[in-house]
Amino acid sequence: MNETTNFEYRYNADRAKEAEAIRRKYVKPEEDKLEVLKALDRKAESKGKIAAMILGVLGALILGGGMSLIMEGAAAFLVLGIIIGVIGLIVLGFAYPVYKNLTTRERAKVADQVEALAKEIQ
Repeated sequence: MNETTNFEYRYNADRAKEAEAIRRKYVKPEEDKLEVLKALDRKAESKGKIAAMILGVLGALILGGGMSLIMEGAAAFLVLGIIIGVIGLIVLGFAYPVYKNLTTRERAKVADQVEALAKEIQ
């Protein structure tokens, strides 16, 4: 009974990397809790940012329209341009308070989720 059994193993790093890359395509990615936390924070700020940008662009366009009327030179356009320009400045002035208000409201909605995830991460 002198039976010898040989075991042969050859490791190829390139083949292992390729097999791992293919395996990752079929495996569900694990949810990283920190990434979920970051996504919730971005979601809470996004509505406020969008509204503030819209108000900012709109206010700048109105202000620019008023400025261009002022440059016409006629007295009627001068007064109208100043009025339109002031309206544009008022719209611009509302951009930040709208951002703060919407962001605070959205953060209040996701506060419980954020706190729970933050405790799990720590």
